[in-house]
Amino acid sequence: MASAQPVQAQGESDIDTALAAAAEDELSGVTSIVIMQDGALLAEHYFDEGGANAVRNTRSATKTVTGMLAGIAIADGTLGLDAKIPGFFPEHEPLNPDLRKENVTVEDLLTMSSIAECNDSNSFSRGNEERMYLIEDWVGFYLDLPVRGFPAWSARPEDSPYGRAFSYCTAGVVTLGAVIEKATGKQLEDFAATRLFAPLGIDKAEWQFSPLGVAMGGGGLALTSKSLASLGQLFLDSGKAGQTQVFSSDWASASLEPHASIDDGRGFEYGYLFWIQPFSVGGETVSARLMSGNGGNKVIVQPETNSVTVITTTNFGQRDAHAKSERLYEKYILPVLHQNHGGGTTH
Repeated sequence: MASAQPVQAQGESDIDTALAAAAEDELSGVTSIVIMQDGALLAEHYFDEGGANAVRNTRSATKTVTGMLAGIAIADGTLGLDAKIPGFFPEHEPLNPDLRKENVTVEDLLTMSSIAECNDSNSFSRGNEERMYLIEDWVGFYLDLPVRGFPAWSARPEDSPYGRAFSYCTAGVVTLGAVIEKATGKQLEDFAATRLFAPLGIDKAEWQFSPLGVAMGGGGLALTSKSLASLGQLFLDSGKAGQTQVFSSDWASASLEPHASIDDGRGFEYGYLFWIQPFSVGGETVSARLMSGNGGNKVIVQPETNSVTVITTTNFGQRDAHAKSERLYEKYILPVLHQNHGGGTTH
């Protein structure tokens, strides 16, 4: 086990309480916690043998990285939010052809709201990601999906907040990664290495790949916990790393804004491959933006407290894994961040 001393004394004992709680059985499985506030390291602790130099697979947190790469390509002018997805794959003749599929855009994939019948939360869905892994061509899998149906108990896009009907779809983000490759003329992993990771000093990244060799933009990227924190910090720094504008300040803002509502009764919304989630602290509700992956892996960007919290775990496939990490954050970490910022006042 390795740890680094917090560089900010205020709230130190409370952070120690959070670290101790993460080691208890109730919150077992946590492998690391890294907390930054006002751009400075507040706490860094590792519960596994890998320590600070180990890369950790945070599963679908990768999706937000793909969103960042889309933002860079859009700023370069090689990609547009309204670009039609099928146009990047003229060689593909889709099953279930439909004019509505021809009009699916980059923004539809960024907001998990395309017309494709794709729902990872439904094991019966034609587009469930577990079905994708059984075949060779993952992009073709998405392009071949039928159009989603909207029975009477399901809100149609035009009747939904922001005009979008959310449906969590890993295959769509895999396809977005391939679109970025087509638009930039570079392999996704190479584009990420030069345009996103290098300005942040990230030199350790392990991607997963499809059977056809396409980098898996939908999950499985392994980075160090401090690298994950630096990615989250970009959104608090308006897309800048030092003197380098990695992606535009407009993209940083737009990514954190709600573009789709998640109709599950929890009050969640969705940005550009960011979860937008309410948390309670000090008798008020604040909103955080999350990179989130299976097992309760989280990179939590909280603008009101100017903070980034990384929680990595190995609780893969556990039903309550996300709740564990969220409880650790809300009960132990967020109150310290809130207190450090004078009760959450933005400055």
